[in-house]
Amino acid sequence: MPLSKPMRLAITALSKPKIDMKKMYRIVRRVTRVVHHPRLAPLYKPWDRVIERDGHEVPVRIFVPDNDRQTGKLLLFFHGGGWVTGDIDSYSDACVLMSNLTGHKVASVDYSLAPEHRFPAGLEDCYTAMQEILQNSASFGVDPAQVTLIGDSAGGNLAAAVSLLARDRGGLQVKQQILLYPSTYSDHDPATSPFDSVRVNGQDNLLTAQRLRDYISLYKSSDADLQNPYFAPLIAGDLTHQPNTLVITAELDPLRDEGEAYGRRLAAAGARVEVHRISDALHGFLSLPGLPPPVKRTYGLINAFLYREEYAGRAR
Repeated sequence: MPLSKPMRLAITALSKPKIDMKKMYRIVRRVTRVVHHPRLAPLYKPWDRVIERDGHEVPVRIFVPDNDRQTGKLLLFFHGGGWVTGDIDSYSDACVLMSNLTGHKVASVDYSLAPEHRFPAGLEDCYTAMQEILQNSASFGVDPAQVTLIGDSAGGNLAAAVSLLARDRGGLQVKQQILLYPSTYSDHDPATSPFDSVRVNGQDNLLTAQRLRDYISLYKSSDADLQNPYFAPLIAGDLTHQPNTLVITAELDPLRDEGEAYGRRLAAAGARVEVHRISDALHGFLSLPGLPPPVKRTYGLINAFLYREEYAGRAR
């Protein structure tokens, strides 16, 4: 549906000032931490774990729902932020809400950020966290058969890539994943992208095509990464043996079409896939405060998917 004039004016205003991420990413990180400083005080105390990878620590914070019944269900969460911004604290409120609304524990991974740690450093952190949790599930109080990968934006990219890595390396795998407005492709130039959403939603928006290109530039180690399926999962030649997947996109997001294209390719390769587009929603809406309509609808879809998968697993 076409945007109303007030909505378009609001989006344009919010997209100012123009920010050169390649020069200002440290400032954006600090602003993100301030804007998304945790405000929700859970009735429980989250606890932190540290996972070791190649001599450095990968912090993981565990959130437990208020009504936890020790069911062993876990959402393994990779946060967004273009692989450059975001951390456990800035996503704390989103994880509190996620845990309480789904009835699952949430394990939020504080993976290494670019450009200090370029591809594949953050991906390897996320992969190691998944393997550690699945291998030592009892110490995390979870059932390995009920671990679901979930990530938003760059985190959705990491979740998809972790699933591909687990298959290709013969590692432990999850049975389902949730990709929220994921980045799955490496070309966000409106002149060359195959996706109309980059052109339609890539200007005067909270997330622009230029910002996407800046993130890609900061994340990649070399131009060769642009053709690596672990960098851009949509270009993978083989998408078989992947988890059943829920893809949720945002109508006004430049990443909308590539996320939906990834869902279609997974389905064609044999996975059970649901793809839903949230109308009138901008990129990053999961972190909106409170429970606005796009967030409420998204959690309705997430819960329907999670519990449908649970019942299907019992039937099998």
